[in-house]
Amino acid sequence: MNTSTTTPKNAIFKWLLIVVMCAAVLWGLNQAGISVLGWANTQLLRMEWLSELVKFFVEGVMGLNVTTRLGGSIHFFIYDVIKIFILLSALIFSISFVQSYFPPERTRAILGRFSGFKGSVLAALLGTVTPFCSCSSIPLFISFTSAGLPLGVTFSFLISSPLVDLASIILLASIFNWSVALIYVVVGLVLAVLGGMLIGRAGMEKHIEEFVLAAPVLDTEQKNLTRVERVIYAKGQVMDIVRRVWIYVLVGVGIGAAIHNWIPQHWVESILGQGQGWSVLLAVLIGVPMYADIFGTLPIAEALVARGVGLGTALAFMMSVTALSLPSLIMLKQVVRPPLLALFFGIVTGGIILIGYFFQIFGSHFI
Repeated sequence: MNTSTTTPKNAIFKWLLIVVMCAAVLWGLNQAGISVLGWANTQLLRMEWLSELVKFFVEGVMGLNVTTRLGGSIHFFIYDVIKIFILLSALIFSISFVQSYFPPERTRAILGRFSGFKGSVLAALLGTVTPFCSCSSIPLFISFTSAGLPLGVTFSFLISSPLVDLASIILLASIFNWSVALIYVVVGLVLAVLGGMLIGRAGMEKHIEEFVLAAPVLDTEQKNLTRVERVIYAKGQVMDIVRRVWIYVLVGVGIGAAIHNWIPQHWVESILGQGQGWSVLLAVLIGVPMYADIFGTLPIAEALVARGVGLGTALAFMMSVTALSLPSLIMLKQVVRPPLLALFFGIVTGGIILIGYFFQIFGSHFI
């Protein structure tokens, strides 16, 4: 009788062997002068192969030189649109697969065990694996608040969720570099934690609309999904998010292409250049009335930096559009009263401005 059943000990040994073999391969490639991480950054994130392919199409098929305004605009548009949708689909699938283990009910149950600093930190971290835009986070705010979660914990989640999700981190790395992406994550999480704690300590619970506090809490039984069901869920999330953001991506990349190739650099620098002290404030003022997903604002930030705009100004614009859009504030006004809304707006706006000036001063060290 064949007794080839895999024991836990054998399984552990097998995975350790795979890890050791992978480490040996990476070490050998690095010794040979082949940087795997460098290759992954240039070919998988920046997709330089795609840039060359689009260049061949624009010059070889369309007969346009990419160094001209028209040719450069078409190259920028096609390359960025394809790159963003490839990365977006792959990242949302991966994140949604992980997110299937943290449905809103489970997230609420986890956060309900903590309060104060620990609660705000955990809420901000959970916000990074729940890629909700600022508007779609409002129903979660109602759910969390009606379940009795501390107000500070709820607002830490509300700030972090649209601002620092994992997909935007990877896209930031693909457009700029990992230093910018990781520092952006750190300062974004700090803003979410401190913002939530300040709101929590302000004692603003009385400024939540009564219908929110009276909303019934549905403790539905959590179904344990199979791997196939999680894959189906992740595919559905990809289709749903792509349907919601595709127009913002096209518009954002189109604006980026125009800025990159048609607006004279000295015009951009004279208004939003590195040396203009008001540029961060102006970027926030322009960004707040707008509504777009972070995937639509990233190409604009990329083009602004390429035309001489400071990194802090570009990121401040991106953050204000994402976290403080006028539509999301109007929706939030339906569930909280003006004093709490004003406090939230003031804390997040002040945080974005400080982060903007931080990147404005030290951004040259990161790019």
